[in-house]
Amino acid sequence: MSKAAIDQFTRCTALDLASNGVRCNAVNPGSINTDAHNPNGLMNDEALATYFEKLSTLIPLGRVGETDDVTNAIVFLVSDDSSFMTGATMSVDGGRCVTTI
Repeated sequence: MSKAAIDQFTRCTALDLASNGVRCNAVNPGSINTDAHNPNGLMNDEALATYFEKLSTLIPLGRVGETDDVTNAIVFLVSDDSSFMTGATMSVDGGRCVTTI
């Protein structure tokens, strides 16, 4: 629900600010290998590896994302290479958003 709200906020803000030359885009990350998957350190390295292995089976590209995957998308969106983009939401989720599982 919160991602849907951010998506709509991005589109509305993009429309509001386009006439001022301001672009507004968003990145929707999927499962990314960060401490958020083990916030209290309750899983040992083996358990965490098993968790990521099982999680990877749900992702069409067959792996959990890395922080660089998200960073590269953000760098693209703030660069001149995306100068004609506004109101876009970029999924960085290995294809998970297009699955039905």
